[in-house]
Amino acid sequence: MEPGSNPYTPPSADLDEVSPKQATKVERTTSITVICVIGFLGALAMVPMLLTLPSDPISNWFRPYLIASSLVGLFSFIAMWRMKKIGVYVYAGFFVLGQVFFLAKGMWTLSSLLIPGVVTLVALKNVSKMS
Repeated sequence: MEPGSNPYTPPSADLDEVSPKQATKVERTTSITVICVIGFLGALAMVPMLLTLPSDPISNWFRPYLIASSLVGLFSFIAMWRMKKIGVYVYAGFFVLGQVFFLAKGMWTLSSLLIPGVVTLVALKNVSKMS
């Protein structure tokens, strides 16, 4: 052993080649990729829907809700795409608020629970792999 060498570092380990950014990079799972791509497409699909909503009493509150929902969803999916926990927590929180909101308006349906609920469960299952 050479003087000054560390006996605990294997000879093949070159620590200068790994940057801190590379060391903390987390690989995106297939399930997160799928829900993010679907989420991005859903956010894009909202644009024509928002432009074609008729002017009636429901649209007066529903249009702002859809805009907020699209923006929060887009933020959440971008964060999940980057494997950030904040995306999961924001999505899950907005999902719960949305359920309460639709219940209060008397507009709750099973479909308003099903798809966002599955997305939330998949995201929460993967949160331990995120930074």
